[in-house]
Amino acid sequence: MQDDRRQGARHVVSFPIRVKWKNEDGKVVEEEGLTENVGVNGALIYLPRMLPTVGCKVDLTVTENTKDEVTVAAQVIRLERNAAHPQVALTLTEGMRTWKKKVWDLAAETVAGVKPEELDDWS
Repeated sequence: MQDDRRQGARHVVSFPIRVKWKNEDGKVVEEEGLTENVGVNGALIYLPRMLPTVGCKVDLTVTENTKDEVTVAAQVIRLERNAAHPQVALTLTEGMRTWKKKVWDLAAETVAGVKPEELDDWS
């Protein structure tokens, strides 16, 4: 059985994405969604409609910066088929250096810039 446990840190951040893959009939499918969390070598993403199959190769484009979109190749390692919030776990297969420089680092900066909510005064 393949061990698909995460490796390394993850940043919980929501970036807009576009995912392209070929379905079983060879037809190109394109879906838009959001990242749930971003790792150095992969991501967990939310796709509201169609999901690729486990093992499928996909092109993942992060569209957060419309003037400098980042596209990498990835493979589906797991699906979470929650009807209300379907998710796809991806591991990168190409473009890791660009991903780390433009997506991972941006995710770290984004998370670092988020201020925690003020604690409620319970007195």
